[in-house]
Amino acid sequence: MSDDLRNEVEAINSIYGEGTLHRTTDVCIYVLSIPSHPVSIRVAFPPTYPDDPPSVAGVESTGWGTRKGYGTDVLELAQRILGDVYTPTWVCLYELIQELETQLRVYDNEEQKEGRTAASKGRLENVAEREVQEPASENAHVQQRDRDRLGLGLPPCQVPQWHLSRPLTEKKSTFVARACYVRSPIMVREAMAHVLSTEKKMAKATHNISAYRIRDPNKVGVTYQDCDDDGESAAGGRLLHLLQIMDVWDVLVVVSRWYGGVKLGPDRFRLINQVGKEAVIEGGWCKRTV
Repeated sequence: MSDDLRNEVEAINSIYGEGTLHRTTDVCIYVLSIPSHPVSIRVAFPPTYPDDPPSVAGVESTGWGTRKGYGTDVLELAQRILGDVYTPTWVCLYELIQELETQLRVYDNEEQKEGRTAASKGRLENVAEREVQEPASENAHVQQRDRDRLGLGLPPCQVPQWHLSRPLTEKKSTFVARACYVRSPIMVREAMAHVLSTEKKMAKATHNISAYRIRDPNKVGVTYQDCDDDGESAAGGRLLHLLQIMDVWDVLVVVSRWYGGVKLGPDRFRLINQVGKEAVIEGGWCKRTV
């Protein structure tokens, strides 16, 4: 097992719970239990991962009471998402899990609302395509559905698009950062409320440290910036200082830490800023050379 894969397995199990990702008798194949969903899949890793991509090899199991064909649909969806999120030399399982959870949540909610217990093969793909193709203004039904997803009454255009860092694990503590575009302090509050209400694992993190910098689009020379330690003393100020050094604006960065029981001392600030910087770069606010 490569160091990259070993660290990724430790990070995934730290965030989602022990046993979420575990190795089979075949050293190259792992079983991934999809959080909050009654299905697990087999993922095969080549010895050269992450230089070369993993593959979704099949369905390990589905829970009792799932409809016929559910596992097959999830398998096809996972294979397609993996092809989208994989980038050579970068680990990708966290992004795979996040996207799978998002699309399966939409799918399951639609089935419940429509009162159906069965669906035709390929429906998952149609749901994913509608996410992209349906304009927010198409009709009132679509708009209401999007509001229902939020659970906050926010219009679809204000659903934040998050850019994620890779999980980073150090002495059993795991750090993940996400960044999104914001134009006002109100948008900051809405983005935080939305992500904490929809991302259960993030809501259960030990700390969610945040910082933002904004230029007012309607008032020349007016800016806003603030930070929140969320119990990790002085971490928010250091994260804000990072944004100042990088000279980035109109961005909110949130770093989640799941504490592993071993104190990291001052080194935790380096790790927080490391994943925070990566999320900012992934979102395109700053180049990788910075």
